[in-house]
Amino acid sequence: MEIPVPESLIQHFEKIFIDIKSLESPVAKRAIKYFPKEKIEIVHQEPWSEHTGELTASQFDRSKRNLFLTPFAGQFFKRCPGATQKKTLTCCNYYVLNLGSQCNMNCSYCYLQSYLNSPVMKIYTNIDQALNELGEMAEKHSELPYRVGTGEIIDSLSLDEITLYSRELIEFFRKYPRWTLEFKTKSNRINQFLDLAPAKNVVVSWSINPPEIINSEEHGTARFEERIYAAKKCAEAGFSLAFHIDPIIWHPNWKENYSYLVKILTKEFSPEQINVISLGTLRFQPEQRHMMRERFGLKSYVTSAEMFSSEGGKLRYDAALRNEMFQFVKNEFYATDSRWNIFLCMETPETWIQSFEKTPMQVPGLKDFFRPLPAIS
Repeated sequence: MEIPVPESLIQHFEKIFIDIKSLESPVAKRAIKYFPKEKIEIVHQEPWSEHTGELTASQFDRSKRNLFLTPFAGQFFKRCPGATQKKTLTCCNYYVLNLGSQCNMNCSYCYLQSYLNSPVMKIYTNIDQALNELGEMAEKHSELPYRVGTGEIIDSLSLDEITLYSRELIEFFRKYPRWTLEFKTKSNRINQFLDLAPAKNVVVSWSINPPEIINSEEHGTARFEERIYAAKKCAEAGFSLAFHIDPIIWHPNWKENYSYLVKILTKEFSPEQINVISLGTLRFQPEQRHMMRERFGLKSYVTSAEMFSSEGGKLRYDAALRNEMFQFVKNEFYATDSRWNIFLCMETPETWIQSFEKTPMQVPGLKDFFRPLPAIS
């Protein structure tokens, strides 16, 4: 089956840099085949490698328009960062498989603005090594319900029509039915794997917000209707779904808009189709605020928000507002059906008690997510 790289992705990138060590990789061959010759450059080192320290706003913007195909020399498979804050946050035993870094989309609140200092977006070309690493671990722990996501520091699917990694991952996870793979995206790029038979343990998920927030804060992402349509296509093809309403962002019409979001989700999908729905509120590192204001100005709901220092040193809304938001969205779902599987992402035990009146281990549908599992080394 021929799966071309779409013109929108070809137009997005100013340059595709290919590490000489990656020249024979399938991803590099696809880039050479589909991108214009003038956009391809073979290199022996990372572009702008002379850069040190934090990126300026213009350098961060440039990194989103230039792509570097290169092998990754580190460990692909890691615990979610939330696991390192177990004393302050309730962790859902999530693992991440990082197959690249940086994002071609441009959300005002994106935590990568204070996390990355690489001057170029990267796709790691040695997925075979990543799968070998993952396979060694899965063989040792195949009976345990580990959950693995690929969308930590790069969107899971927004560049998948360049890599086609989704196809390899779906086939790999079929062999380990107790493990779960999650693609997490703000794109609508799903056609490149829909011809495959769905694996029951592969979840396609969307980070989603009401249209007003998508339009004002999530630049370059798929529109609200596009994400819903893509999710429906995945459900029709037999894939399980998830939605992450994260971050919930305060704005004057927040109740009306989040009520609308819940109305559409509960109208278009049933609890049986949705693996989980996670809720989180706006949060970011203090040092990120300057970068966001320089890149998005003060008219953004994010840069103009009143935030307070909280758990893990991040800035968040005050606890009362967070609890109000969580309870409102949760109750909107439960008003339609009590079977929705809802949990809080990177929140404190105290917030769980105040918002849900119970801990995750007291919620039948969430026990497997939050039950402690043996660490994988």
